[in-house]
Amino acid sequence: MELFIGLDVSLASTSVCVIGANGKTVNEAKVPSDPGSLVEHLRELPGSVAAVGLEAGPQSQWLHKGLSEAGFETVLMETKRVKSALKSAPVKTDRRDAEGIAQLLRMGWFQPVHCKSVASQEKRALLRSRNALVEGLTRLELSARGILRNFGLKLGRVSKGRWEERVRELTADNAMLSDAVGPILRLRAQMRNELAMMTKKVRHLAQSDATCRLLMTMPGVGPVTALTIVTAVDEPTADGRKMPGGGRDVDLPGNSGGKALNET
Repeated sequence: MELFIGLDVSLASTSVCVIGANGKTVNEAKVPSDPGSLVEHLRELPGSVAAVGLEAGPQSQWLHKGLSEAGFETVLMETKRVKSALKSAPVKTDRRDAEGIAQLLRMGWFQPVHCKSVASQEKRALLRSRNALVEGLTRLELSARGILRNFGLKLGRVSKGRWEERVRELTADNAMLSDAVGPILRLRAQMRNELAMMTKKVRHLAQSDATCRLLMTMPGVGPVTALTIVTAVDEPTADGRKMPGGGRDVDLPGNSGGKALNET
């Protein structure tokens, strides 16, 4: 018996719904949200797993990788279309969502999305970490400006290199203010060092990638922008509309704007 499996993933656990080719529910369960537990549960099912479907989300790529490596045909489903199809349910629970995802998978009423490669995900993690440092530095500097502004002390336009020196100049005659901004200055210096090392790694990655080097020949495109573009596209030849067993695009009744969904 062919089985279609819908996964509704949350941080701690995943609701699993298994339906047969006739659309009837075969099995329902709550499984920890990790590939090992899901693979173990799916292998115990009585039947042949035709496909496993889950919405694209924060944990989906990790689970997709684990399930695919275990030999299961796994599909990442475009989130907006899944939510649009499930929002008409009278009762919305994780269990109901898993059942709805399984039914969409069985009927082919979904849009598959490409799962980025592990290498691309790792590079994007590096970019996100660098961006967090940039945002943290900006917040620290704005906090210091706000503290000093209350006392009529204005930094004005100052380079990053002279920023700390300028703050110390303004607070030199006030020990209390100096103590107030001291931790901010020390933390800023440490974060700047971390950001410099992170930027160096990003630059090295961009320079070692032929596509990034080509993009950086364009005016205004640096290592961060080039690497962001390359990791976002990942595999230009990947067909995001391909689904297990083939399929064709159809317009479903009530699908506003005539957007196409896949139908087996």
